[in-house]
Amino acid sequence: MSAGLCGPTLLPTQLERPEAPLNVLVTKTLTLPDVTSADATAIREAAGPGAVVNIVDRPRDGVAVAADAQVILGIVPEWLFDAAPRLRWVHATASGVDMFMYPKFVESDVVLTGEKGLVGSHLADHAFGLLLALVRRIATAVKLGPEAWDHDVREHMRRRELELEGLTMGILGFGGTGRHLARRAVAFGMRVQAMDLFPVPPSDGVESVGGPDSLRDIVATSDVLALGLPLTDATRNMFDDDMFATMPDGAILLNVTRGEIIDGPSLERALAAGRIGGAALDVAPVEPLDARSPLWGFEHCVMTPHTAGASQHRAQRNLERFCRNLLALRHGRPLEGVVDKLSGF
Repeated sequence: MSAGLCGPTLLPTQLERPEAPLNVLVTKTLTLPDVTSADATAIREAAGPGAVVNIVDRPRDGVAVAADAQVILGIVPEWLFDAAPRLRWVHATASGVDMFMYPKFVESDVVLTGEKGLVGSHLADHAFGLLLALVRRIATAVKLGPEAWDHDVREHMRRRELELEGLTMGILGFGGTGRHLARRAVAFGMRVQAMDLFPVPPSDGVESVGGPDSLRDIVATSDVLALGLPLTDATRNMFDDDMFATMPDGAILLNVTRGEIIDGPSLERALAAGRIGGAALDVAPVEPLDARSPLWGFEHCVMTPHTAGASQHRAQRNLERFCRNLLALRHGRPLEGVVDKLSGF
């Protein structure tokens, strides 16, 4: 097993209390498209007396005011990092943090926190929407429109429909998304098994959570295989020809987290050969997915354009965590949602 699939490294969960008033930079992003006056007030109150809070419409606009920033809420490309020499802590407005893993940032003392554990609910909703669209042939019916009422077409669809009750879902990565997936799977009458890279407690209908050494057993014994792993050097292109060959005949691959975990040509070969029963994807190995990609042509592959992360609650949940973390910073308490930069998640 690759070193990237081993246990956690030690990481700071808190920072020394700041001696001077905080300087905070907020950059709006896709998942934080607006900061209301009420939001801004909450941030200023959490940052404490005398705090400076700059709110900009995009990360590029933050360069002009980044020189004194100690805290950034948003995303921090390398050019923004270079413009912020006093930076101590970043709170990401992204669930996947691979964009932060450039050497300067990883090797710095800057602490990274984010949405870990906050995005599972809507990702799981979307995953089950895709799964049902595939196994109940809903996507096919919508695409065909009136043609779906043709007797032969309708009979073909009925012969291919599956019931979820009694099937086994394997979940690779038992964090927030994995636990919400398990909860929904149990409600559908499915059996659930899971693994995680770290030792984590079972919950939500999962009796035990295996470690990295259980990976292939879970892949080999799951009717539906849901990917919830982070994108790291060890997990990139993990699902290759060999891994698809390990899946049971007719098994379904479900992925709403990181598309690069799947090797694109291997997935195309598995679908073309009927090696797997289908794929339900919100993320693609390469995004945006080329219009000429063979994946568009498979009836047993349903896809959405990386929209599973959307929720009317997402921005507010993360803003509330950020404010709690500002208070924790001021009082020397541990921060929530800390990312281990060496592991990449």
